[in-house]
Amino acid sequence: MTMAWYGHIIFKSKLERFGLFAIVLISWAIAFFEYCLQVPANRLGSTDFGGPFNIWELKVIQEVVSLSVFAVLVTAFMKNETLRWNHIAGFVCLILAVFFIFRK
Repeated sequence: MTMAWYGHIIFKSKLERFGLFAIVLISWAIAFFEYCLQVPANRLGSTDFGGPFNIWELKVIQEVVSLSVFAVLVTAFMKNETLRWNHIAGFVCLILAVFFIFRK
């Protein structure tokens, strides 16, 4: 969902000629594609359908993947944004969340 939510900001110079309505439609198209990947992955990964992860674990995996992709995109394309110590501290908290959620 990172590209659907933030792609129009990250790639502002390439999308300036489009109006807000067109940007919304482009974002919905990207979101639809991302959901076409995410929903089956959650279904296959869920213990309810024979997968190895419970719903809590799936949610934490989703957040870690989403924020990791976001961090890469921002550091690669948004030159006016910097990665600061508080962002690193937040990622450490995510790692701790993964540790605690997956702890049996």
